[in-house]
Amino acid sequence: MDAQLIARWQFGITTVYHFFFVPITIALSMLVAVMQTVWFKTRNDRYLRLTKFYGKLFLINFALGVVTGIVQEFQFGMNWSEYSRFVGDIFGAPLALEALLAFFMESTFIGLWIFGWDKLPKGVHLACIYLTALGTMVSAVFILAANSWMQNPVGATYNPATHRAELTDFGAVLTNPVFKATFLHQISASYMVAGALIAAIAFWHLAKVAKGRATSQISDAEEAETVRTWRWASKFGAWILIVACVGIVLSGDYQGKVMTDAQPMKMAAAEGAYKTTSDFSVLTIGNQDGSEEVWAIKIPGMLGFLGNGKWGSEIKGINELKNYQVHEYTYHRKDGTQTSLQSSYQDALRQKIDANGIKLEPNIPVSYWTFRIMITLGMIGGLVGLIMLIAMRGDRNPKPHGWLTFFMICLPLLPLFGNSFGWIFSEMGRQPWIVAGVLPTTAAVSPGVSAGSVLFSTIVYTAVYGILAVVEVSLFWKTLKKGLPELPERRQPAVEGEDTPLSFAY
Repeated sequence: MDAQLIARWQFGITTVYHFFFVPITIALSMLVAVMQTVWFKTRNDRYLRLTKFYGKLFLINFALGVVTGIVQEFQFGMNWSEYSRFVGDIFGAPLALEALLAFFMESTFIGLWIFGWDKLPKGVHLACIYLTALGTMVSAVFILAANSWMQNPVGATYNPATHRAELTDFGAVLTNPVFKATFLHQISASYMVAGALIAAIAFWHLAKVAKGRATSQISDAEEAETVRTWRWASKFGAWILIVACVGIVLSGDYQGKVMTDAQPMKMAAAEGAYKTTSDFSVLTIGNQDGSEEVWAIKIPGMLGFLGNGKWGSEIKGINELKNYQVHEYTYHRKDGTQTSLQSSYQDALRQKIDANGIKLEPNIPVSYWTFRIMITLGMIGGLVGLIMLIAMRGDRNPKPHGWLTFFMICLPLLPLFGNSFGWIFSEMGRQPWIVAGVLPTTAAVSPGVSAGSVLFSTIVYTAVYGILAVVEVSLFWKTLKKGLPELPERRQPAVEGEDTPLSFAY
């Protein structure tokens, strides 16, 4: 294996691992804020206990997300120095804003929220968790804007004197059609993960406490209150899961049309459409190298609606797009246009393609199957949320069972893994480009880094991330099994002074 291939594996491993924490952080922070708001309005301790319980899970996830995320930005300089040199003027801007604005916002207000229980006024303390949640959203904006620019490089041009891409319109980067579609889709996906996490944990505890009894059949007042608390959390999480699933479908439809316009090859690869067609592939089997269709089940005309918004309209196939790009040495969007950067870099790109013998299509089987796995996992997750609501109709409650534990462990993993497969599709479907139609991935690696060095760092990262995985799961499971925290009477120290120890509510 060469350095470029190992570097790609390293980036894939560390990014997918880090992305396990991202959707939970984005959505769970806001959902914890909602729980605390309900407590702030009602002063019912039921919602305070839920806030503290899910808040602790959020903090565990946030801490591990910060640790694993630091590696991502370093990798651009370590293994992808040519990429950093060529597009640093554009790509570095949203990353800098993410660090300077979003991360500092998150870290400041999450600290105030952790240590501010019984120290800050309740309204101010509530504002801290909302500002933390807003910070995670702002962070997502800048990271997704940077990634979307790689998919559709707008607002930039090529300077032949410096041999670098230069930013000409930062507003265009933030209003990139790919970014708008991706942001809506990713936020919906994040709320699916957080909703599933809340619902699964609450439903599992509900079964343990209620033991299949209806709420009205529980005579013990404390036990009945615990059941009502977990029922509320179960329904809250399930509704979030279902509504987010609807958001996934709507934003995914929009994203499919944007993808067809900006990256027609990716859309063709997602459907395994080797020839120009309007038919949607339910299942396609290709030959061994994935270069031709052998057998398929299709829905006539549906692909045209997904890609163009018109049933029966045609989507260009992989072979036609590939042959056109090979002969023209260029990259075009669906309507035949190019961005300014793609157009200005066309002559230099021709030389790179000639020199490296680059194949101008992605890995079709990987693109095809990751796209379908993403959709399947998401839809199953939404269906389970609906089943949970049906199971709690009236005042019915679930029974504890070994299979229930298994399914509740799987529930959050369905949309979580769906997120990961979606990102694998997004990045692999863009290949062979690291910046679509501009910079091939093979031309973006660090020229002075050996394969051995990259392999060594990959092994180290994988080992460290494995240890962190054990820590994360252990802390999560320990907190999860404890269930709702008790709320003892808060006693103020007899004397407040500089020697009074700091304390917080966990």
